[in-house]
Amino acid sequence: MIRVLVVDDEALIRTGFQHILDAAEGIEVVGAVSGGQALQTVREATPDLVLLDIRMPDVDGLTVLAELRRLPAPPVVAMLTTFDMDEYVETALRSGAAGFLLKDTDPEELPFLVRSLAEGGTVLSSKVTRTVVDGFLNAGAQAPEARLLERLTARERDVLVLIGHGLSNAEIAKRMHLGTGTVKDHVSAILTKLEVGGRVQAALLAQRAGLLGTETQ
Repeated sequence: MIRVLVVDDEALIRTGFQHILDAAEGIEVVGAVSGGQALQTVREATPDLVLLDIRMPDVDGLTVLAELRRLPAPPVVAMLTTFDMDEYVETALRSGAAGFLLKDTDPEELPFLVRSLAEGGTVLSSKVTRTVVDGFLNAGAQAPEARLLERLTARERDVLVLIGHGLSNAEIAKRMHLGTGTVKDHVSAILTKLEVGGRVQAALLAQRAGLLGTETQ
């Protein structure tokens, strides 16, 4: 059972997401709250995944994201957005957001995206504007991509390519004939060596470095 918390300042959005996800098999909404209640609710309900509005009047979604990432066992966090604020999107990526969902995501698609996120996949809505992604890809990195990639072993580079293609840990394990625990260890090492806070950042760095034109067998 995937435990989900929905955080949004609009009651209509919270209720809509809750009804859709509660009706899906294997998903339980453990709360639907405003931004000011997010941190306390996460501590009490311990969700696996938080769907977090990127901008709210009572508290900044990016601030909530940073607070959640500092928890000893932080949940996966995906941002809810209308994608009209490029600078907020870039900051969220750099802060470790696992993906982005538009608030008008197709209801039939939403449970699939939630499952993918919970399994360690990368979710960027198909409606994400090209300017947002291009802006992040063209932004300066903490170090040249080539130098960062030199830190990876050959196996870690293979795993990074599959992360870049949006595969979950379970899917990578199946593709590479590895145990899921081994894949988790590789992913942790990759994030540390690339100096990134999450899978989305690693995937974008891989794309920027030109790795995604090839795929491991």
